[in-house]
Amino acid sequence: MDIKTLKYFLTVAKEENFTRAAQILFIAQPALSKQLKQLENELGKKLFIRTRSGIELTDDGILLKSYAEKFVNDFEKFTEDFTENKIIGGEIYFGLAESYHIRYLAREIRLLKNSYPDFRYHITSGDTEQVIGKLDSGLLNFAVLAETPNFYKYNFLEFPEADRWGLIIPADDELAKLENIKFENLIGLPLYCSEQAWIREISEWCNGRIDELRLEGFFKLVYNAAIFVKEKLGYLLAFDKLVNVSAGNNLVFRPLYPKLETKLYLVWKKNKPLSRISEKFLERVKVSFK
Repeated sequence: MDIKTLKYFLTVAKEENFTRAAQILFIAQPALSKQLKQLENELGKKLFIRTRSGIELTDDGILLKSYAEKFVNDFEKFTEDFTENKIIGGEIYFGLAESYHIRYLAREIRLLKNSYPDFRYHITSGDTEQVIGKLDSGLLNFAVLAETPNFYKYNFLEFPEADRWGLIIPADDELAKLENIKFENLIGLPLYCSEQAWIREISEWCNGRIDELRLEGFFKLVYNAAIFVKEKLGYLLAFDKLVNVSAGNNLVFRPLYPKLETKLYLVWKKNKPLSRISEKFLERVKVSFK
């Protein structure tokens, strides 16, 4: 049994007449009758009863018709989608830096899921060294970096907004009364920060004086570091909007001055073909980020 024979059968069933069906199918009536007789022999079932006006379906014919209609419709939809290079889903693996502006990425993922219900995504978080290592080894399709990527190895898109640096402070601390935090305000304080930022952004902001600051410890997870700040063990250097500083959480954010910002980049490997779902995602992001 093949798709062509099922289409012949459905046409005859619809027209209830071999002659009309043969005309619609542009096939000789004897050839059509022979094709459907072979179908009956293959199934071991009688599908038609001949009448004076044409034919009627037997109970087995009615059953086959219900299955054949669904099968032919599904097959034709598949053929249309395949020939038009359509996709219905796929998987994308992301490695993400911590940033409030990941919201731009989350929005595009949501819109992609609306268009492709079978799309699946996987998220891992980490600093640049962690996510780039996974990207290079092929475990990730895309990475989001909080530092300028290697232009020779990666394609990239810059996020529409940058992250602003500041200090997370207990709400009842004297520093909370300040509008912004200068280098001199940090001297002598027990400070928490990510290792990557301490070496790069904070060191540059200090203009060569970072050795005058007291590093209490590195944190990879901002949430954990914020708990230490609430316990008044130290102060956290972090991006704005990563820590809950709403009323009642007993923490405040004060921006650094001079202003310090970090740009965010979506990166993927050069000279490595993207999956079709990754291409669709990238098309949307390129438009959105502009």
